[in-house]
Amino acid sequence: MDITAAELNQRLFAGEALPILDVRGELEYHTYNIGGINIPLPKLPGSIEDMEWDLADEIIVVCTMGLRSKTGKTILDQSGYTNVRNLKGGLVELQKLNKDQ
Repeated sequence: MDITAAELNQRLFAGEALPILDVRGELEYHTYNIGGINIPLPKLPGSIEDMEWDLADEIIVVCTMGLRSKTGKTILDQSGYTNVRNLKGGLVELQKLNKDQ
């Protein structure tokens, strides 16, 4: 299931502590991020065992446009995680939303 930029923005603005997984490269992450854990997509399969989330925890996977995060969501789904959400439109949509406000 996807999460929209509007829903994520609302939850972040409300101060909700969200488990966010950013699957972009390290340089992209350090240039702009909304917090969370940075595990670049190519490293994700080998890093799943080290993640401290429970299989039923909501995890929001983000990237720039929503394509890598969709792949990341699939990897987590296949690893037994049951409540993974992809940021639809990626961080670009979130930035647009915040720019318009």
